[in-house]
Amino acid sequence: MKIEDIKAVYFVGAGGIGMSAIARYFLKKGLVVAGYDKTPSELTRQLEKEGMLIHYEEDTEQIPFACQQKASCLVIYTPAIPAEHQELQFFRNNGFEIQKRAQVLGTLTQAHKGLCVAGTHGKTTTSTMCAHIMHQSHLDCNAFLGGISKNYGTNYILSDSDFVVIEADEFDRSFHWLRPWMSVITSTDPDHLDIYGTKEAYLESFRHYTELIQPEGALIIHRNLEMKEHLQDGVRRYDYSLNEGDFHAENIRIGNGEIVFDFISPIENVKDVQLGQPVPINIENGIAAMAMAQLNGCTAEELKYGMKTYGGVDRRFDFKIKTDKLVFLSDYAHHPKEIYQSAKSIRELYKDKHITAIFQPHLYTRTRDFYKDFAEALSQLDEVVLTEIYPAREEPIEGVTSKLIYDNLKTGVKKEMIQKDEVLNYIKTHQFEVLVVLGAGDLDNQVPQMVKILNSKK
Repeated sequence: MKIEDIKAVYFVGAGGIGMSAIARYFLKKGLVVAGYDKTPSELTRQLEKEGMLIHYEEDTEQIPFACQQKASCLVIYTPAIPAEHQELQFFRNNGFEIQKRAQVLGTLTQAHKGLCVAGTHGKTTTSTMCAHIMHQSHLDCNAFLGGISKNYGTNYILSDSDFVVIEADEFDRSFHWLRPWMSVITSTDPDHLDIYGTKEAYLESFRHYTELIQPEGALIIHRNLEMKEHLQDGVRRYDYSLNEGDFHAENIRIGNGEIVFDFISPIENVKDVQLGQPVPINIENGIAAMAMAQLNGCTAEELKYGMKTYGGVDRRFDFKIKTDKLVFLSDYAHHPKEIYQSAKSIRELYKDKHITAIFQPHLYTRTRDFYKDFAEALSQLDEVVLTEIYPAREEPIEGVTSKLIYDNLKTGVKKEMIQKDEVLNYIKTHQFEVLVVLGAGDLDNQVPQMVKILNSKK
């Protein structure tokens, strides 16, 4: 089905951050947009205000008439939805065009120049940075992001530009649907082993992804990754890292709440780049974002302006309270390497402060596979509070609990295990200098209440 033939779009699993960006794209086009989601959330409520019809029970009777027309309705589903879902079965049994979100994005990368960012971690920040740089430049862009950009208050940008910035998701091999014009690969630390099975299969998936980059395009890959790319003839290859590579930083200055560095590039060096969100980990993300924007024609001044005015992403090193007496932030980090980088950045920023993390592990399989790595990463901090595992799509695994992480935290780290519903009371009854909530589960839903409690204690 061509995009121009679509009159209605139905989402089976409407409330995910990535799905909502596609929903908004079609809402903007003036189509009938409807869908199902398991649980109401702030995001689904906002989508309803914008005109999307959403219900929260499996019920084919609630599918709008326009979405029951096979010839003109596109059905989009998330892999997290079980195959036996009543509504998904209804569409399959009646021969509807059914696509994953990534297939829809793949179509867009064939209609536009796709600037895609893949990697185990860093891809949301890097793609959002690149989208902001491009959008405020003379080039402009469309964008479909995996997080809410603080600059725009949304996870998508729509324009008449020929460029589209896309966060390329490796979960369920979704990024294999894309046909990038250019791509950044930030990292390939094994993840989603419940899907891939082995590290080798995970790395092979990234290798296959690099084959999809279009001739005359480019790959911008982090130095020293384990994966081996396989590029079509005519695809340019660049590497980057913090301190070395085709693109890297020099003369890094961190102090007084600011980070400034020189961007070193084979195209044109850019001096005195200031980070709008001054977090050490964002230097490297910024290098990748600037590299892709520069390769597509952004000027030095546009790069500097874009980086200086970048506001960050919700739940990505997201400061909620920042005073001399108390710092509180929320971070989506849920893989050991992400936790490590997040903890390292917090420690760099607050060398002399007592740092407490409340961590909600995400997935039983990820906890089983990486509990020692989680413990090592968290052990950079002074105090670690663990809640029960957020299961997402999984059933419990016998013997796999947060205690695996708890038992492997290094000696000297103060530690505690509590239930998720005890977190607010824990915050009420304890004092903090720096507090961070970590994880990709639903603990973040309580962050607004945490802010109120912490502010009331000042």
